[in-house]
Amino acid sequence: MFNTVTPREAVAHLQPEIWARVNRLHIRKMIAEYAHEQIIQPSYRHVKQGWVVYVLTSDQPDIEYRFRAKILHLNHWYILTESIEKMVNGQPAALDALAFIVEFSEQLNMDPSMLPVYMEEVAATLYGSAYMHVQGGPSSAYLAGAGYQEIEHAMTGHPRFIANNGRVGFDAGDYRSFAPEAAQPMPLLWLAGHQSCTEFTSIAPLDYAQVKQQELGSQAADFDAILNGKGLQPAEYIYIPVHPWQWYNKLAGIFAPDVAANKLVLLGYGQDQYLPQQSIRTFFNTDHPEKYYVKTALSILNMGYVRGLSPYFMRTTPGINEWVNNLVLQDAYLQETGFCTLREIATTGYSNHYYEQATKTDNPYKKMLAALWRESPLSKMKAGQRIMTMAALLHVDTQGEALLPELIQLSGLDADAWLQQYIHVYMSPLLHCFYQHDMVFMPHGENIILVLENHVPVRTIMKDIGEEVSVLSAEVPLPEIASRLRVSVPDEVRTLPLFTQIFDGIFRFIAAILEEHMDYPEKSFWELVAQVILTYRERHPQLEQKFQQYDLFVKEINPDALNRLQISNNRQLRNRANPFDVPAIGIVENPIAAFSPSPSYTKMATV
Repeated sequence: MFNTVTPREAVAHLQPEIWARVNRLHIRKMIAEYAHEQIIQPSYRHVKQGWVVYVLTSDQPDIEYRFRAKILHLNHWYILTESIEKMVNGQPAALDALAFIVEFSEQLNMDPSMLPVYMEEVAATLYGSAYMHVQGGPSSAYLAGAGYQEIEHAMTGHPRFIANNGRVGFDAGDYRSFAPEAAQPMPLLWLAGHQSCTEFTSIAPLDYAQVKQQELGSQAADFDAILNGKGLQPAEYIYIPVHPWQWYNKLAGIFAPDVAANKLVLLGYGQDQYLPQQSIRTFFNTDHPEKYYVKTALSILNMGYVRGLSPYFMRTTPGINEWVNNLVLQDAYLQETGFCTLREIATTGYSNHYYEQATKTDNPYKKMLAALWRESPLSKMKAGQRIMTMAALLHVDTQGEALLPELIQLSGLDADAWLQQYIHVYMSPLLHCFYQHDMVFMPHGENIILVLENHVPVRTIMKDIGEEVSVLSAEVPLPEIASRLRVSVPDEVRTLPLFTQIFDGIFRFIAAILEEHMDYPEKSFWELVAQVILTYRERHPQLEQKFQQYDLFVKEINPDALNRLQISNNRQLRNRANPFDVPAIGIVENPIAAFSPSPSYTKMATV
């Protein structure tokens, strides 16, 4: 049913010219992001044709890299790709991303036991990048007017992480079947979990029977018949969608005792076809786009986590989503901005009692069999609107052309007007959630869906609510079911998620793309950011004390260092119990400090 590749097909895209290109691009990213986080320290040499020439010396003094760059705000390194040279004993050498990691392993300060896995993830990232370059892919000009799924499957991964598409566990056939960029429609497997081990939770009035009927239709009766044929009662089971890889590689073996005891019964493939999204384990129904997204456990190592789903978390996820959604619906300003959430409206989780009893600590073996259903974004659209992932604003195609300038050009607006509208619909709701409700999301590119009219963002949709929302105040009343959202945070770092996720994680890259591809001054972009914040502030004078207390115009900031985090532990980036206990990039100038409305910005937001 899924792609099987011959040995030759598995490596057909690994061509010398393509491999050289993706290694050059990845080394550009490595130097830029490692230098951004001050893991490595390039040294200034001289100015050449308007660029500064830098030299970077490896752990081995006879190996160095030379390149031309400009340092933008937030210590962002805008590197001229074609200028990168590697010199060994003064002689030119080929650029090799894996060799770069070895050459700088001491400066990376990585645990030697973790280094090979990190290198494996980087090698797999390069493998996928080569695949996309061979395919060519749609141009940025085409994507600017393309449909939601076409855009989704052209994305190339997290802008900050060096090891961002590792997918450790996939083989070459799995890659072509299950990787988002391969864009192969696929069915999901369905299992029946006995109620003694399985829980279903949903948002009222939705119940299990409704979800089962909507997702399976007439096939629900066929699956019931399979259980009846085994002498089992369908009413005693809950049906669970499963990623096929998970069944073959984890569940069929690790859950073998439960399969043998009929606590877990294989029903077969569903009829609907799905496409994997950027997050790999979330699926969009292509046969019936109005149906729910499905998110499944997938026990591969990818970008700092084994991508399981916790049955424990699944119990409270619908309740958390309902609480957040009600808060959004009842807030007049959030409704004015059009901000909304994609609710995770139903979940199911299967607990393997062997692993539950064996250890009380959290581990991937407890997260192998669970799923959730999330609303489709199509249900949130009006006539004349289309949607795209916000990650698209950072996309550069295989020919080196950026999507953002194409989108601005299609809109007919000038850059200032387009950018101000985008910054408002993206950032203003997040500011309001923070200042009014002491709540922060994880609003990175993959978690935000932009709603467009005439190629201009008019509002945003936030997803991944159950796992990536935090309430920062003990004073906010929370229902018991949402209690795990509360995080104890010192006042001096309350603004850190905004500076890390929005400024450093999104705006830094947008400013660089505008500078590189449109000759749009980064200072002008950051001035627009400041204007949006000040406009929000003027609209809400009742929050002035909080604006002063949690000032976004501080002179210096110290965002999280995501690569340092991954280097220190490539299996768990953050501890949810203490998500602020992370390394930082080092103190950098706040790019909006120059536009502060008052001298009070001399305070510092830092760890």
